[in-house]
Amino acid sequence: MAALKFCANISWLFTEHPDFSKRIYAAASAGFQAVEAAWLYDEDLSELQKAKETARVEVVLINTPPGDIKAGDLGLGAVPGRELEFRQGLDLTLKYAKALNCKRIHLMAGRIPVDAHREAVAREMEDVFVQNLNYAADILSKEGITGLIEPINTRITDPRYFLDSPRQAAAILEKVGKPNIQLQMDIFHWQIMDGNLTQNMHKYFPIIGHVQIAQVPGRNEPDSDGELSYRYLLSTLEKLGYQGYVGCEYKPLDSTERSLGWVQQYWAQ
Repeated sequence: MAALKFCANISWLFTEHPDFSKRIYAAASAGFQAVEAAWLYDEDLSELQKAKETARVEVVLINTPPGDIKAGDLGLGAVPGRELEFRQGLDLTLKYAKALNCKRIHLMAGRIPVDAHREAVAREMEDVFVQNLNYAADILSKEGITGLIEPINTRITDPRYFLDSPRQAAAILEKVGKPNIQLQMDIFHWQIMDGNLTQNMHKYFPIIGHVQIAQVPGRNEPDSDGELSYRYLLSTLEKLGYQGYVGCEYKPLDSTERSLGWVQQYWAQ
């Protein structure tokens, strides 16, 4: 079995450093050969390129812009009436992805409108999402980039997020039917919404394009106290033959450096 590849999510890790360029250097110094991030769009692109090249790390995933966070946005992919803004955000993401040679983009679905009932808007939002994903698939395929959709739990993290389960995501991917639009499995969210991780990992493995990890319920480092045995879950990924990256998207209980014992142990095996 091939060893798993880990990337540091520098929106969550190495936040001891104020800017993303310095976090790239810190990740490399800690042993990571790859990083991922949510939103890099306030950073100078040339500085990010310089850090990536100097540190010799790969940027493996970035997110589409959230929209107006202060107004309550968290992605626009499934939000009716915001299709133009979604496309404009995708253009910006592509600019950064191409400059950083990043081959995966998380296409954020977004939130159900305030005061709307999920059941009342679900069909319209799904239709918008499928339309936007088809548009993105065609654009991304020209650049050799994979688009990803990620279920985010609505029990703890975000009660209004539209896409909240692997089953819902898989049904949407079936409607889109494009091989370069895949499923992002964040084990933290999947455990909270569905549990049944072993069977779900096997069931959805053919459409999984990226993995992220954190302990449940605190979203801390994988070896902290919690519900999940990551020794078992990582071994399951190995046995499945997963060849992509595993994103370390968690909140360190202490400093980032002190939270990395588990991955350093894995690398030393």
